Amino acid sequence: MIRMITRPCFVLSSVFLALLAGCGGADASKCVPGYSVACACPSGQQGAQTCNSAGTFAACVCASPSLDAGTVGDAGDAAGSDAPVAPGGGDGGDAALATALQGVFAPTGSMTVARDDFTATLLRTGMVLITGGYGNNLAALASAELYDPTAGSFTATGSMIAARTGHTATLLPSGKLLIVGGTPDDSTALASAELYDPAAGTFTATGSLSTGRWNHTATLLPDGTVLIAGGENEPDGDTSPEPLASAELYDPGAGTFTTTGSMTVARADHTASSLPNGMVLVAGGSGDTSAELYDPAGGTFTATGSMIVVRQNHTAASLGNGTVLIAGGTDGNLALASAELYDPAGGTFTATGNMTIARLAHTATVLDDGEVLMAGGNSGSARAELYDAAAGTFTATGSMTMVRWSHTATLLPAGTVLIAGGAGVTGYLASAQLYQ
Repeated sequence: MIRMITRPCFVLSSVFLALLAGCGGADASKCVPGYSVACACPSGQQGAQTCNSAGTFAACVCASPSLDAGTVGDAGDAAGSDAPVAPGGGDGGDAALATALQGVFAPTGSMTVARDDFTATLLRTGMVLITGGYGNNLAALASAELYDPTAGSFTATGSMIAARTGHTATLLPSGKLLIVGGTPDDSTALASAELYDPAAGTFTATGSLSTGRWNHTATLLPDGTVLIAGGENEPDGDTSPEPLASAELYDPGAGTFTTTGSMTVARADHTASSLPNGMVLVAGGSGDTSAELYDPAGGTFTATGSMIVVRQNHTAASLGNGTVLIAGGTDGNLALASAELYDPAGGTFTATGNMTIARLAHTATVLDDGEVLMAGGNSGSARAELYDAAAGTFTATGSMTMVRWSHTATLLPAGTVLIAGGAGVTGYLASAQLYQ
């Protein structure tokens, strides 16, 4: 995830970018293709420049910090450069990608505060609940707000009991929302959990985790319990978070967490996907190609086929045919454009078409027609694209109105997609837009 810090540099800590010494000219030794760093701008402005596939920085793009990050346009494209793709792919140009656009993004109301690394969940009421994340004061937020698709506006609702980011939000069969774990400061792992009641607009405490964690996954199981898996914490009390292999189950009836079988590999920044057979596919994270299946009946994890490449901060989208699309992320050094499909019947991963650009910290949303919308990511681009499962290909669609990453994407009942918040060229974002 991106963190804005003083003077005003920023780094992608999850992929090991180092902080530039000062904010003058970008240090070529810090140029990691596909990633953006802060750069010097005139007084009163902030900016970013993207490292291109040749290993050199593009021109600095500046904007007023009073504007939402990215309102200056596409940072990478303004300099005529694209983020690199994984081996075997092409990075393509704007002219080639501008054809056959199939959708458009339009602004909608802005959130009450700018947020990065937060959660957005569609409630049974049709509203979208936004919780926590990091704010522009570099502190985790306890506040929450609701997006009303009819009015196109956000309004504050009750605040969480604890400020948290890197947490999970899971809609329960009762209609309540379960908030689990997270961290207030990137060093303290929260074990607490709480429930949001849409009828009352309030959060109340529920049972606590056995192990505090953030950057974990939460998956609703067929029996109504919730599987919490992996994540990270600092068991030694130092400043080096360590991935976890442990997992636990939340029982909504009892309001308690109990441990279940541990994963075969410790993971954070991984994905967890429900399969048609009731199993849960856990893939990647913490620099690993491995994947495994959780069996709710036995409460155990077992290894399944491995991914083709190492990935973390990738996306996983469950397709209508039962396969799972794994796309983008980072191998720890480069952002990836490659994608692959997991077949539950064979327990194997196979390559599918590459995205048009490399992406990490992006979103993947399965649309009503079965296509998958890939949007944003720390690639210095506002571009979006669609994955066609039948053809196994990605094609460009309309671009977002601004560059953003670590945002959320929520499919609304009308079939539109709410893109909200995240980070951009000049800081964290409060703005939102609809894909339609």
